[in-house]
Amino acid sequence: MKPSSSLSRALEITVISGENLRQNRTQWVKKNAFVNIKTDSSSNIQTTRMDKEGGNFPMWNEKLIVNMPMHARYLTVEVQCKTSSGIKTIGIARVPTSDFIGGFLPEDYLHLLSYRLRDEKGEKNGIINFSVKVKNAQSYTAGCATAYSQQWMATPVAMGSNASGGVVTGIPVYPGSY
Repeated sequence: MKPSSSLSRALEITVISGENLRQNRTQWVKKNAFVNIKTDSSSNIQTTRMDKEGGNFPMWNEKLIVNMPMHARYLTVEVQCKTSSGIKTIGIARVPTSDFIGGFLPEDYLHLLSYRLRDEKGEKNGIINFSVKVKNAQSYTAGCATAYSQQWMATPVAMGSNASGGVVTGIPVYPGSY
């Protein structure tokens, strides 16, 4: 395991498509839309290719790998469009990491997500569809489980004895959960 892998998680993000994207209130996106993805605490940005034909319903179906620090709280998904006057931001969605990390599902579960995009004024401007899968989640616990493979044998304890015993409850502690 690399030293930096305990400080970050690799996310496999597939940017699928966008819906109802507008350049402004009256003009639909015609072509050249692309997506930037970054975490809240990183300057590392991953970018899709431009969709040159999709119009206001672009399709990318592009897989990106994003290294997300363990302490990151948000994933920022930004849809932009290249126009004759330059690059224009169509909309931004801030995705809480709690939407795809933690909870009752395993960390390597494929999460299909759709988020409302907001423009610079905070107004609704389309939807972005993507999936997220945490890639190296199992590496934190696999080392202990595979390194120690001794068979355990239970020993009965007589009721009422003073064998310095009692009930013990084990609570797993994972990196970043405290």
